[in-house]
Amino acid sequence: MSQIIQTQKGKKKSSFIEFLKKECVLVIAVTLAILSSFISIPKLSYIDFKVLILLFNLMVVVAAFKELKVLDSIAIGLLKKCNTYTSISLALVFITFISSMIVTNDVALITFVPLSIVIARKANINVLKIVIFQTLAANLGSSFTPMGNPQNLFIYSFYNLSPIDFFKITLPIVVLAVLFLVLLVFKDKKMNLSLDLEDVKIDNKRDVYLFGGLFLIILLSVFHVIDYKVTFLITIVMVLILNKKLFSQVDYSLLITFIGFFIFVGNISTMDVVKNFMEGILNSPKSTFLASVLSSQVISNVPATMLLSGFTDHFKELLLGVNIGGMGTLIASLASVISYKIYASEFGNDNYMKSFTFYNILGLIIFVPIAYIFIAL
Repeated sequence: MSQIIQTQKGKKKSSFIEFLKKECVLVIAVTLAILSSFISIPKLSYIDFKVLILLFNLMVVVAAFKELKVLDSIAIGLLKKCNTYTSISLALVFITFISSMIVTNDVALITFVPLSIVIARKANINVLKIVIFQTLAANLGSSFTPMGNPQNLFIYSFYNLSPIDFFKITLPIVVLAVLFLVLLVFKDKKMNLSLDLEDVKIDNKRDVYLFGGLFLIILLSVFHVIDYKVTFLITIVMVLILNKKLFSQVDYSLLITFIGFFIFVGNISTMDVVKNFMEGILNSPKSTFLASVLSSQVISNVPATMLLSGFTDHFKELLLGVNIGGMGTLIASLASVISYKIYASEFGNDNYMKSFTFYNILGLIIFVPIAYIFIAL
C-alpha cells in the first residue's frame, strides 16, 4: 500500500515538474502578480482587455485554419515545384516567414517544422539548418505585422499606434531579414532532389471560406476599422455554430500569462523606487533599444515588452528591440523553444544548440548595429 502511495506521489511530482518546465513563464507571471499584490493593491484597470480579446480572436481563427489544413495544402502545392535542396530550403523558410506575419510565429513553426522533417526523411537530407533558418524566419517575419506575435499586438494596442506608424518601424527589419535569410540559404550546400509528396485534400471548403471571412473581420478590428468587441461577439457566435472544439485549442496559458504581467507591471509601476529606477534606465531611445534586446535574452521578448512598456514612451525603440531581441538565446523568443522541441523529439540535440546559437548571434551582430544607426537617424 505504501509503495502504491509513493508511486502516486512520484507521478504527481513528475507531472508538476513537467508543468513547470512547460509553463515556466506562466508560473513566473502569476507568482510575480501575487507577490507584488502584497505590496500594492491591484486594479482591474491594469488589465488590457483589448489585447486579450484580439489575441483570443486570432488564436481561434488560426486554430480553425490549422484543423482545416489550409497552410499544409498551400505548402505542399508550393513544394511540389521544387527540385533542388536550395529551392526546397527557400520554400520552407519563406513559407514560414510569410505565414508568421499572418498566423503568428508560434503557429508557423508548429505547422512547418514538422513538414520540413517529413520532407527531409523522404529526401534523405539533414534538416537541422533548415529548422534553424525557419526559426529565424518565423521570429523575423512575425515582427512585420501587429498580429505576427504577442509583443507586437501589445505594443500596437498599448501605444495606440496607427498602421502606418507601425509599418514604418517594422518594414526595415523585414527588408533586412529577407536579405539575411536569402544569404543563409544560398550559402548552404547545393544538390538536386526528387520529392514525392501527396496532396493535402481540404474536405470542408465551406468552413475555409467562412473562417477566411472571419479572419478578415478580425484583421479589420486589429487595424481599428471594426470595434474589437463586435468582432469578439462574431467570433464567439461563429465558433459556437461551426466548431465548438476550437475553444479548447486556444492557448489560455498565454492569456493568463498576459494577465499576470499586466497586474505585476501595474503594481510595481506605482512604487516610486522602481519607477525612478526603470525610467532612469530607459531615459533615451538608444538605452530603451539596448535594454529591450538584452532583457529579451534573459526573460524572453514578450515579458520584456510588458515590463519595459510601463516605464518608457520610446515605442519605436521598444518595438525594434524586442523583435530583434527574439534572436540570440533559445528563450529570447519562446517560439524558438517550439522548433527546438520538435526537432529534438525526432533527432535528439544533435548539435542543434551549437548551430542555433551561432546563427542567432550572427543575426544579432548584423541587426543590432544597423537598428542602432536607424534609431540615430
